[in-house]
Amino acid sequence: KKGTHEQPSQNRKTTPEPLLGSLDIFLFSLIAGLLIYWFFFRKKPEPVPEMKTQQIRETSFIEKMKKTNRNVVVFYGSQTGTAEEFANRLAKDAQRYGMKGMPTDPEEYDMSELSRLKEIPNSMAVFCMATYGEGDPTDNAQEFYDWMQGTDDDLAGVNFAVFGLGNKTYEHFNATGKYTDKRLAELGGNRVFDLGLGDDDSNLEEDFISWKEQFWPAVCEFFGVEATGEDSSIRQFELVVHNDINMNEVYTGEMGRLKSFQTQKPPFDSKNPFLATVTGNRKLNEGGNRHLMHIELDITDSKIRYDSGDHVAVYPTNDAAVVNRIGERLGVDLDTVISLKNLDEESNKKHPFPCPTTYRTALTHYLDINNTPRTNVLFELAQYASDPQEQENMRKMASASPEGKALYHSWVLDSERNILAILEDLPSLNPPIDHLCELLPRLQARYYSIASSSKVKAAVFNIIPTPFPCMLGDPNSACHSNPREHGKEVGETILYFGCRHKNEDFLYQQELEEFERAGVLTQLNVAFSRDQEHKIYVQHLLKKNKEQLWKLIHSNNAHIYVCGDARNMARDVHTAFYEIAEEVGGLTHTQAVDYFKKLMTKGRYSQDVWS
Repeated sequence: KKGTHEQPSQNRKTTPEPLLGSLDIFLFSLIAGLLIYWFFFRKKPEPVPEMKTQQIRETSFIEKMKKTNRNVVVFYGSQTGTAEEFANRLAKDAQRYGMKGMPTDPEEYDMSELSRLKEIPNSMAVFCMATYGEGDPTDNAQEFYDWMQGTDDDLAGVNFAVFGLGNKTYEHFNATGKYTDKRLAELGGNRVFDLGLGDDDSNLEEDFISWKEQFWPAVCEFFGVEATGEDSSIRQFELVVHNDINMNEVYTGEMGRLKSFQTQKPPFDSKNPFLATVTGNRKLNEGGNRHLMHIELDITDSKIRYDSGDHVAVYPTNDAAVVNRIGERLGVDLDTVISLKNLDEESNKKHPFPCPTTYRTALTHYLDINNTPRTNVLFELAQYASDPQEQENMRKMASASPEGKALYHSWVLDSERNILAILEDLPSLNPPIDHLCELLPRLQARYYSIASSSKVKAAVFNIIPTPFPCMLGDPNSACHSNPREHGKEVGETILYFGCRHKNEDFLYQQELEEFERAGVLTQLNVAFSRDQEHKIYVQHLLKKNKEQLWKLIHSNNAHIYVCGDARNMARDVHTAFYEIAEEVGGLTHTQAVDYFKKLMTKGRYSQDVWS
């Protein structure tokens, strides 16, 4: 019998045997232990992942237009947000003409489907195309630009119109808008209205309004439609107030990823900026009405690489006092947590800025409250003015009439009225703050040239108002160190620097003079325009040394770097080089222009200019 090793004795009184012997108990315990282990501690098989339906991003703007019953698609090539803003305005305007518009980023869709637009009755594609850099398309329009260059698609039956955004101070004024208009026509597209050319050096807003007010009547005539007469505001976003929300889920100024400022993770870009420590901050000019600063930023551990001349984007923050005054004027609690949700559920742009957030954060980090508002903001806000005269003036300023343009210039632009000043100067104007937040443009980053060399100090870079109007020499010579100290040979390096007064804005005077003494600069030529009766500029010094310069450029293969004001200085320096080539090199004007164009193509004539 299991469980006992003893045999009963005949002479011993027998006692009842236990029901379970020690072996039984051992075996029972072992089996129970195995069962417990198997049930609780065994490695459970990996659960079969539940098949989830992934939301596939729609890459066909044609299918999206059909699905949402749109017949006007407005593409934008935008670098700073202005072209995108214009596209949004045109898309909203379409509703006033019995049409339905869709603002669209060409980077998000397959633009080879443009030829299919004729599948949609009474359809039209409008392009708001900004020109960036030296005649280049914006980043988000590069693929579309490349497609236009390489395609031979037949666009017959595709109706289109183009508005370009550019700046006349640059050589390739509105090159992208012009090319888009020309190429679409070459491919057989049907131009509904003439190309519009906006000039940011003059008044881009005014150019856009003038074009738009002629564009829509042309569209009405082309499609046989009439304006609905609807002047009331068309909301793009609806307000959602979050009364009970975890504050860890609320944006506090981040550009993209929530909590990205608290937990910094590379790679860093415009949607995930690096919070750099300011390690140096000093004023450069000694006087005058300008405030020129030298800033040093520490980018240790960021894994950011840069070259001299690259740009750094600095994200500004609005003045808290101005933000508070807007809240007081409109009588709202700025710490209310809100979201602005796109009424078009099919739109890829769910919110105008990161949401959920607070009114205070939106007005501080995301919205431009300091610049003068565009005319469309005045037009949309006019409905909230209870005084008929104030309402009429606001709508008048948004029109293309000469009287309206003059009023907008004098009352808004010349007086530099921001949105707070407008609210305070129009007592009857009481817009809901959520609509105001919808209308105000996004606050844009400020771009500055990097003046230091990563070869010398990779973890720290300097940003300054560019101090070097014209430099000729070896492209590898560094301005903030002595390459002879690094055992490197450099060619001649000649600097032409111009400013107003030697005692006020001779930027980096001590450093530049020391560079000349040390031989880093072969020559330092300085023009102080207002220190004598007759103004002397950099181009005058260039002409004075024309024989030497032509020898450096034509015989010694010098590299030319021009930095400064695009409207006057850069253009005048360019003209001076043409004249030197003609006078010393014996070239005709046409040959001189072609000569320096080739230098630009070869990378021997570089410009970092602004307007």
